[in-house]
Amino acid sequence: MVGSIAAIGAGLAVIGAGIGIGQVGGKAMEGIARQPEAASKIQTAMIIAAALIEGAALFGVVVALLGNNPK
Repeated sequence: MVGSIAAIGAGLAVIGAGIGIGQVGGKAMEGIARQPEAASKIQTAMIIAAALIEGAALFGVVVALLGNNPK
């Protein structure tokens, strides 16, 4: 039972990261379409934001898997 709760928590963290990175990528593409001359600045900001989202998701997965460890 404990393992399934951890799996649900880890899954939710990964789903949230996927949604967040999808939003960041989509908005970055919209920004580049509107201002092609700013593509490099937008791309840099997008990569930094995606890395922060991935870090938060990894932290969520670790907390979900370690937090439900039976004693």
